[in-house]
Amino acid sequence: MTNHLMNLRHVPDDEADEIRELFEAHEVPYYETPPSRWGISMGGFWVHDNDEARRARELLDDYQRERLQRQRVAYERDLEEGRTGGFWFRLRHRPVTTIAACLAILVILGLTVAPFITI
Repeated sequence: MTNHLMNLRHVPDDEADEIRELFEAHEVPYYETPPSRWGISMGGFWVHDNDEARRARELLDDYQRERLQRQRVAYERDLEEGRTGGFWFRLRHRPVTTIAACLAILVILGLTVAPFITI
């Protein structure tokens, strides 16, 4: 039976490459289906054999825990060095884009709520 190991929708290219390298280094016989351009089909990594699927799942779980730690450290380093941040960071570095997005949110919210207020 075919086993779906991982969805590839919204997966960055570097992560997909690292997973391919992981499977090839551990000789996991996998195949890959790409996600569609319009987001209809998810694509992913697949394995036919149930035993190989269990082994691949363990490798994938270990990899994802390690990647989470690496990404968390990188994010905290970027915060400390001032390369990323929240709303105020965005407002300082891209004021026009941030204000335009806020105005768009307010317009959409107003259009959504207006029929209920006028009743």
